[in-house]
Amino acid sequence: ALPAETTIAERRALMEKLAFRVADDIAVEAVTVNGRAAEWLCAPGADATRVLLYLHGGGYVMGSPNTHRALAGELSRAAQARVLLPDYRLAPEAPFPAAVDDARAAYEWLLAQSGEGQRLAIAGDSAGGGLTVATLIALRDHGVALPRCAVCLSPWSDLACSNASYHTRAAADPMITSADISLMSRTYLAGADAHAPLASPNRASLAGLPPLLIHVGRDEVLLDDAVVLHEAARSAGVDSTLEIWDDMIHVWHAFHPMLPEGRQAIARIGEYLRWQWA
Repeated sequence: ALPAETTIAERRALMEKLAFRVADDIAVEAVTVNGRAAEWLCAPGADATRVLLYLHGGGYVMGSPNTHRALAGELSRAAQARVLLPDYRLAPEAPFPAAVDDARAAYEWLLAQSGEGQRLAIAGDSAGGGLTVATLIALRDHGVALPRCAVCLSPWSDLACSNASYHTRAAADPMITSADISLMSRTYLAGADAHAPLASPNRASLAGLPPLLIHVGRDEVLLDDAVVLHEAARSAGVDSTLEIWDDMIHVWHAFHPMLPEGRQAIARIGEYLRWQWA
């Protein structure tokens, strides 16, 4: 956890500095998507017709293709698919719902290229996990063909930050504090309602969404966000799978260079995506 006085700019710089390097065999190609920078990541042997749109985490205020390139590259390898990693707009410069607008635009750009939603999937971690579901809701509400499935890694899916695990897991979680996440929520919302469906998908109608795979660590303050998301999805008739990993922290997948469980979780996501696309 960072000192309370750490600025957004300092948080961004630290996250960029700590980013892992992408594997040498992952092809990285810069691309512009609806006026926004993005990157294609492609592992050897990836099926060019299958695409995962990956929405990075960072509390809607930090993160970039650079911070998540290594993780996205390994997801390309595991899923045997290309990954599009967009540089969506961040708060405070671009508050809610800018991130949703950019994610939806990126998906619609992919759909226009492929013409087939069933060959697409969306995934994201932390804020990007919540953004994944918000994007699905926005697409559904605008009558856009939905992807085959979606994957949420340690999703932050309720910006009211009111679930019990914010307190019951506080001592166990080395990554997120209530003060940090409340600051990010206020910065992104900029006065908007935390209960708005596209801000907090846990509070939205999830009917009609495609299958979901949700990963969360048992030691995360966001544990209950994931549990409530899963329960809301199931109660709306969505084919949702929740996997709670013992002794794991927030987005442990990102630590795959040093954490066996990170590699195992990425392999599991790849297996799920390949099965859905089969």
